[in-house]
Amino acid sequence: MEHSDTRLMLKGYGLTTAEFFYRIPDYRNVLNSFIWQDYDLAPDYPRLFKFIEFWQGKIDGPLHSVRFTHRKLIGPGEWRHVTGEWPLH
Repeated sequence: MEHSDTRLMLKGYGLTTAEFFYRIPDYRNVLNSFIWQDYDLAPDYPRLFKFIEFWQGKIDGPLHSVRFTHRKLIGPGEWRHVTGEWPLH
């Protein structure tokens, strides 16, 4: 079952962005980069580590390094249901 982005954020997920530096298989001295984004749970980052395992098992370009950042965009205490809006002068 797929979850909406808002539902994931309310469950504590945040946006994780990772930059993968990898070596091109035919030219081992050349580094290339790949950007990956997904909603993930800090501090364990299960989706990020699952992607790293996939990369190491299925992609020919060996990883040199991974740099990532994580940002919670919304938390359960920050969400409010608004039923109306009244403008004031």
